[in-house]
Amino acid sequence: MADGGTKRQKVGGSALTHLHFLLLYAAMLVAAAGNTALQSVMPAIGRAIGIADLWVAIAYTWSAVLWVWLAPTWAERSDHHGRKALTQLGLMGFIVSMTLCGLVLIAGLHGWVGATLTFVLFGLFRAIYGALGCATPSATQAYLAAKTRRSARTAQLSALSSSFGLGTIVGPALAPLFVLPFIGLPGPLFAFALIAIVVFLAIQVWLPDDRGQRLEGRGAAMSYPSLASMITGASVRAATAPERQKRLSWRDGRIRRWIVAGVIAGHAQAATLTCIGFFIIDVLKLQPLGAEEPIAIVMMAGAGGTLAAQWGIIPRLGLSPRALIVWGSLIAGLGLGITAVADDLYGLVLGFGVTSIGFGFTRPGFTAGSSLAVPLAEQGAVAGVITSANGIAYIFAPAIGMLLYAVDIHLPFAVAVVVVLVLAAWGRSLR
Repeated sequence: MADGGTKRQKVGGSALTHLHFLLLYAAMLVAAAGNTALQSVMPAIGRAIGIADLWVAIAYTWSAVLWVWLAPTWAERSDHHGRKALTQLGLMGFIVSMTLCGLVLIAGLHGWVGATLTFVLFGLFRAIYGALGCATPSATQAYLAAKTRRSARTAQLSALSSSFGLGTIVGPALAPLFVLPFIGLPGPLFAFALIAIVVFLAIQVWLPDDRGQRLEGRGAAMSYPSLASMITGASVRAATAPERQKRLSWRDGRIRRWIVAGVIAGHAQAATLTCIGFFIIDVLKLQPLGAEEPIAIVMMAGAGGTLAAQWGIIPRLGLSPRALIVWGSLIAGLGLGITAVADDLYGLVLGFGVTSIGFGFTRPGFTAGSSLAVPLAEQGAVAGVITSANGIAYIFAPAIGMLLYAVDIHLPFAVAVVVVLVLAAWGRSLR
């Protein structure tokens, strides 16, 4: 119905207008895009400043650990506090974090502060995003769910969650455009902070305040936004479950093997994703300034591969969860092997794209397997376990990957090939 133009048209099955939905979508999109844009320039920044690759990875992934730890807390609070306020809190955390990180990286690149202090401060400022940024996904989900009929929630929440996947392509695509002469490699951080300010102000002006309203509908914790955390449906099921439930233990015999498969695949992916930017620089023998474009191209290929798997290939093949694990592991192993032996940009794009298609199979595989192992009444509970499994790889895998990389730049990919091939063999026993 055209009730006064596009801004007043209602989203299907929802009391939200299209403008309100776009504001919620933009809040999640800008964070995902900004995060992956940062991923695409951090290897070059670390090399330019002269800090060891391992410490770049640790400084960056600290925020992911905080996200995994605190996301469930914000998801709970989104049920009881104003969802608009928490959406803006997460955006403010993103804005402050990106701005401060950009400033300290500029200081480090110009030699105003030492390399070690630069990355200590960077890790602290990224922690602001990890601690507060995870409030936005659950709050936007809760806002949408509260305004949408139960019968339409799954479709609308899935559409909202797709912003993370789109952001993983938009971020690396735009990042090289913001590497400006007067700012340099940290430019994307300031650019996405400015975009987030616009989104914050638009939400403040045009999104109705829900503070104090008793509304049905809630949000769920979502995985840290990165190429390794595409939406698998777990958060949507948690947000649409009939009632809030206690988490299941991953040791529950019905889901244990599926969760273990997901954690193994997640570690292989997170470790190699952490190394890929440095690997591109070393294989192509690039200088730090100028490396952002090839890294962005490879990361976009990876994001495109994952989206192609989850949005295009999987719905058409109709594979069982076990088949997704087995075939996904084999495809990822092939891609990792191609990446490891690549000596030009074409080979890196092909290898990382194929790798991401494979991991794009394994995540929905273990998610669906876990979901099908429990009854409908426990879907919200199993979704919490899945979300934790998606994020736990960020605790140790990045450091493990970079330690292997320090021994030999090909070693993380070689080890990951062995891991996913073992997973493929073991996955045949999944039931």
